[in-house]
Formats: sequence, C-alpha cells, structure tokens
Amino acid sequence: MTARQPRRLFRPLIYAAATATIGGSVLYYSYRPRNIPGSDPAAVPPKFGPDGTIAPPRFPKARSRAEQIADLKRSAAISHTSEATDGPFSRPFRSGGKTYNEETEGDKPYDLLIIGGGATGSGIALDAATRGLRVACIERDDFSSGTSSKSTKLVHGGVRYLEKAVWELDYNQYKLVKEALRERKYFLHTAPHLSSWLPIMLPIQKWWQAPYFWMGTKAYDFLAGSEGIESSYFLTKSKALEAFPMLKRNNVVGALVYYDGAHNDSRMNVSIAMTAALYGATVVNHMEVVGLEKDATGRLCGARVKDLVQEKNGKRAEEFTIKAKGIINATGPFTDSIRKMDDQTVDEIVAPSSGVHVILPGYYSPAKMGLIDPKTSDGRVIFFLPWQGNTIAGTTDAPTEISQNPIAGEEEINWILSEIRGYLAPDINVRRGDVLAAWSGIRPLVRDPKAKNTESLVRNHLITVSDSGLLTCAGGKWTTYRQMAEEAVDEAIPQYGLRTGPVEHVPHISGTEMVDDAAPLDGTCQTHQVRLIGAHGYSKTLFINLIQHFGVETDVAKHLTESYGDRAWTVAALSAPTEKRFPVRGIRISPLYPFIDGEVRYAVRHEYAQTAVDVIARRTRLAFLNAQAALEALPTVIDLMAEELKWDRKRKDLEWRESVQFLASMGLAKSKLSVTRRDVESGKAAEYDEHERKLYSRHDRPADTIESDSKFKSGENPMIGKDSPANK
Repeated sequence: MTARQPRRLFRPLIYAAATATIGGSVLYYSYRPRNIPGSDPAAVPPKFGPDGTIAPPRFPKARSRAEQIADLKRSAAISHTSEATDGPFSRPFRSGGKTYNEETEGDKPYDLLIIGGGATGSGIALDAATRGLRVACIERDDFSSGTSSKSTKLVHGGVRYLEKAVWELDYNQYKLVKEALRERKYFLHTAPHLSSWLPIMLPIQKWWQAPYFWMGTKAYDFLAGSEGIESSYFLTKSKALEAFPMLKRNNVVGALVYYDGAHNDSRMNVSIAMTAALYGATVVNHMEVVGLEKDATGRLCGARVKDLVQEKNGKRAEEFTIKAKGIINATGPFTDSIRKMDDQTVDEIVAPSSGVHVILPGYYSPAKMGLIDPKTSDGRVIFFLPWQGNTIAGTTDAPTEISQNPIAGEEEINWILSEIRGYLAPDINVRRGDVLAAWSGIRPLVRDPKAKNTESLVRNHLITVSDSGLLTCAGGKWTTYRQMAEEAVDEAIPQYGLRTGPVEHVPHISGTEMVDDAAPLDGTCQTHQVRLIGAHGYSKTLFINLIQHFGVETDVAKHLTESYGDRAWTVAALSAPTEKRFPVRGIRISPLYPFIDGEVRYAVRHEYAQTAVDVIARRTRLAFLNAQAALEALPTVIDLMAEELKWDRKRKDLEWRESVQFLASMGLAKSKLSVTRRDVESGKAAEYDEHERKLYSRHDRPADTIESDSKFKSGENPMIGKDSPANK
C-alpha cells in the first residue's frame, strides 16, 4: 500500500513532463529561428567610392547569338562566312572549363545537343555545362515560349497531390510532392530575385473542415522538413477577412494559411539559359530542327537545323548540320514530333492538357497573399494569386490538341470568373471586362493508358532512350525542372560514353573575383548550388542603390531588381535620360507598368531577344499582364529593337503583324487583330464597339465627369452619353 502511493504521485508528473516535452518540441519546431532565402544580404555588396558614390559592377558578357551559331556550324566542320555584325569569331573561347580555339577543337562534335529551350532543356544545358561537358541547346521559337511561360507561377509541392497520395495510397504522388518540396528550396536559393515565399489562404466554410485542412497543411509542413520555411497557421474569421477583405463574409468561418513559392517563370527560364551560356554552353533560340542525322549503324549523330531569323529578314535560311555524340529531346508538348523524326512508327507518350489562366487587376487580391479553392463546382482546384502587381486566377484542366499558341476559350474564362464570384464579397462585381489577359498553356503530361482523364495523371517525368539513341525527357512540372535535368544528364553520360570533369576556368558571373560561387564544379551535378545570373549581388535593398545612383522611380527600381537581380545595374545604365528633374533615367514603354526602354536594349544585347514578342511576352511580362497595354507599347518596342538589330521597314511591318497575332493568344479583343500601327499611335486602338465594350471595358459608361466640368460643348463630349444621369 505504501509502495503504491509514490507511483500515484510520480505517474501524473511523468505524464505532465512528457506532455510538456512533446508540446515544447512542437512549439520549437513551429517557431524555431529560420533562414529565409532572399532575406540575406547580397553575396556581392555594392562598392562605394571615397566620396560615397556607388561604383556599379562590371559583368561578363555571353557570346553573341551570331557567334553561337558560328560555333554550331563548326561542330560539323562546315566552311562558312560568319554573318555576325561584330565580325568573325576568331578569339579563343571557353566551353565548360576547357579553353579551345576554332582551329583546334571547334570542329569536334558536341557531347550533347539538346532540342528545346524551355525550363527542362535549359536546365539540362546548365547541368551538363557545369559538369564540364560541351553542350549545345537550340530552340525553335524562344526560351520559355511554350508551356514554361504559361504556368500558374507557383513553385510548389502540390497540396492536392499530397491529398491524393494519402487517400489513394499512391507512392508516386507522394514521391512527386517530396521531390518538389526539396526543389522548391533550391529555387529560392539559386534565384532569390526571381522567386519568393507566398502565403496562400485556404478558406474554411464549415467547422468540420478545420481539422481536416489543419492536418493536411501540417502534413505538408512536415513533409517539407528542413526544406520548409514558415509553418502553416489558423486564422479566425475576423483575421481571415482582415488579411483577405475581398472574401464573402457569410461563407467563411476561418482559414488556414500555408506557404509555397512563387516565381517569374519566363524570366527564370531565360536566366537559366543565359547562365548556361556563361558557363560555356552554346545556346541559340529561333533555330528549328528539320531532321535528325544517323550514322552508318543507325545511331543518331546530329541534327539538321535552320535559322528562322534569317527568314524573317527576307533571306534564305540555309540548312546546316550540328554534330553531337548524344541528342536529348526536351520539347515539352512537342516531344512526340521529335520522336517521330527519329522513328515514324513510335507510339505517342504525351497526353496534352490545357490550362487556362486569366489576369485581373491587382485590387482583386491582397498584394502578399494568395488563395486556393480546393473543391470547385466540378471538383478541380483553382488558385487566386497576386503576381507582378496584378492578380492571376486559374487553372482549368482538360484534354486538348497541341498548337503553337493556343487561345483561351470564352467558356473556360467564364468558368474561372464564375468560381471566383463564389468566394468574393457580393459587392465586388466580377466582370468579363476586368480580364486584362487570358492564355492557355499546354501541360505535357505523360500518357498513362489506364487513366480516364488528364486530371488523374501524375506529373512525374519520364526519361526514355530509343534504339537509335534519342534520349527523351518528358512530363514533370516547373518545380522539378532541375531534378529532371540532373537525371537526364545522369542517363546521358553512360548512354553516350561521355566523360565529365572539373570546370577549371569558372566565369566570374558575380562580376568580381572576390566572391566564389560556393559550388564545387568537380564534374558532378551541382546545380542545386549554382546561382543563376543576377543572384549574386541581389538583396531586398538593392533597389535603393539603384534609385540613388541612376535616379529611377521607386517602382521601376523594385521591378528591375526583382526581375534582373544585380543585372539591374546594366539595365538601368542602358536606359535613356528622361530630360526631367526626376526620374532621371528610364522611359516607360507603357504608362501602366514599370517596364522601361533599357529592358528592351538589354534583352537584345544580353538575352538573345530577336522578335518583339520575345520582349513583350518573355523578357518583360507585359503581354501576360495586359494584352491591350502590350498592343499600345508595340510601336515603342519595335522601334527600339529596330535600332539595335538594324531592321528595315519590311521587318518592322512583319514584327507588327506577328506580334498582334500573338496577342490574340493573350486575350486581345478580336476587333484589334486588324489594327494598324497608325491606329495605335492615334489612340483609335482603345475604342470598342458596344458589344466588345461590355466584354473588355474596365469601367462603366458614362464617365463620372459632369457636363459643367467638361471642356467640350454640350452634347459633344464622346465620354458622356446624352442620357447620362451625371447631367440630370
């Protein structure tokens, strides 16, 4: 009896201590000190002179596009005359870590020829180049011209994939989420200027959903482990409405907030390609593959290509051959077309799925928080996210046919708007006219013969090698591009008998010899550590230095540093004086957005931009943010590019027609497809007929001006209808 008494006393103490230990561990794990990528000071801080002025850094420049093409031609030892405007390419240059000259090693075949300059293809080029391989990467259109520029702009593991993995006990889904969460951290480390953490709200409409969503978000946090940053948390109804005041009040009892990544997809893609170029890869856009070459044994040994830019300039584009030991097919939705060049009888492996997104004004969402609807009216997931000052909403998921520039259908656009109305307060009128841009992207999902619809397809990637040696990397998603590239190169090395090695002459991408990239380029994959161009000198306060040195506007300076990182110094330096007291530099190409003239010059000189669409869609994001604003900016963009690339009148006219046609795929009104440059410059392009005004106009008619305040005579103001209540 006496012995039992201490046990009764100690048992509650043991339980209390265990509970306190577990609870304390959970609290510490949730609120532990964390190093948030992008919040660190710049690895290469700005230099100040004795008088306190800033000394802008000087960066290495990649070889010109003409020099890159000359390199491609030398791989087949073809005698030719360079068409470069800078003169013949006669100086030695580096590929990987090996310095060579055109008379010695320039006529040797490449180790790898990569077809496709999207996220996967550019990622493979960077991976291979940083392993010391001699690499070429060619793209028929432009870097990120297809799926890679038309994503939801998220860098995420995928909460819906985790839910499927649990309920369907699907290990492949789980593996995809785990892999993506790891890659998400690498994104933020290697390109902090182009990616960031974004809190995403999950509204709770019924109290019973709270524990279910809480367990789901906590499982997402737990699965991220050390790759996670902030923990998910619960918001009461009042706090949820304070954070997201646009929400419908009677539909919300609370909310959970979890964290994922967001990025500028096409600028990320261009940065990957240009970083590969600086590490020695031969990277060329607007270069079309017209056929594959095989040797006497039936093995692939090269590809026949032609330069499409020459055709745009009114010249005949001669075909030439690029020789390579191995060829990698990374063409996304167009994977099967390249596979059929190799073997006409091959079965198709890509199941294309259409994903439509719309862009709305920024007032539809908070500037720093997104929203996810996990169960729409038809069971799909829809995101509602802040992006580049506007709001992006999407996406749909339906089987589709493959085309170069698919157009978002009105049915899909109206479905997205209808779903948005279900979440927003009734006093917010969600109108078709508020859609600034709309596009359709094609997801290159790997086909599963047993799947009934594309929504049930897992976005796992597939790497396969044909009998003739064509290595195909298909499927996957933006977040896992680096892992896909690593596995593709791992497969290519033994397949083609390649030898990697240390990169001895690492380019000083940071602009200084004082800072090492911290990536030991020893012949193994190091792309999880290789910082992309622009990352070294970036910090969240870099924009202040830019304002102080160049006198650019605050929103322009922030935009430049968040789009170009430390290369914002170069962009600002290429911007023309405004002839004003302030801003001193930077002439906007659109009054609505912070894109400036220096970006056009930088895109041409440093990022291989060859068409106006390259600039308005992928170097800047104007076409994706506002199709009408992009149309109105076209004359300025074309004139700036014409100065840089010496375009004649015919080429400028061609650029106008092709750019307007492209804007149709960005949601430009059909009546605008026939507008001329003169119409835009005179302001006529902003006019709509009554039917299209209801669809595309962002404001009601009439305007709020009363007749007594108008400079027009009575009845002559075109903005005020005769029956306007403002005049009654």
